[in-house]
Amino acid sequence: MNPKISQTLPVSCMPPVSDTPRYLSDTYWWAYVHPAAVKVFERQWLVNAILWGNFARLRDLALNQLGGEAIQGRNLQVACVYGDLTQKIVDRLSRRATLDVVDVLPVQLQNLRRKLGVQPTVTMLQRDSSALGLPDGSYDQALLFFLLHEQPEDVRRRTVAEAIRVVKPGGRIVLVDYHCPRPWHPLYYLFRPVLALLEPYALDLWRAPLTHWIPEDAGVEVVSTGTYFGGLYQHLTLQKC
Repeated sequence: MNPKISQTLPVSCMPPVSDTPRYLSDTYWWAYVHPAAVKVFERQWLVNAILWGNFARLRDLALNQLGGEAIQGRNLQVACVYGDLTQKIVDRLSRRATLDVVDVLPVQLQNLRRKLGVQPTVTMLQRDSSALGLPDGSYDQALLFFLLHEQPEDVRRRTVAEAIRVVKPGGRIVLVDYHCPRPWHPLYYLFRPVLALLEPYALDLWRAPLTHWIPEDAGVEVVSTGTYFGGLYQHLTLQKC
């Protein structure tokens, strides 16, 4: 285990993590896995450009769904995110609120630690999103921000199920990701081949909304949902029953 990561949590509390999942090493080595990728993509202007100028809007949407200016309780961010999303969450944590960030890739956790510095309210954990190994109902809220489009269908379903499992009854699960744009949207024709080449799993979210990936027996209800930028993006907020 990398010592820079384990400083955020006692080593004895961190279960072993298997090698990088094959779908990541095969499909996303250029974006997340290789150390050079972090140096390229960890730029605020670049992540905003990748989202066609919508990063701040979608980030703030997620923050508002988590609680707005005063985010309460114990919060879980599933997977690191390029840009300032995590810092903005930390800035809005109310007194005694905390944030755990999980990611399967040590290089991503190292990058996040460099960005945040020492933050007593933040814990970083190397975990697989599809098998978190965390106790049932241990969080008040969970956020999945542009994660599901990076995963094959079976992993995506397990990731959603895990996020729901670790949130306590009455808690929220917030999801923000891609969506099929309206047929009149210029990116309907221009962006599809780009995704097919670079992010092939993303097209699953063009074929079905986020609700499609919720287990039938999940015990959640939809609090709010919406689409943005001509339908290219969507959000879904669930409440655990």
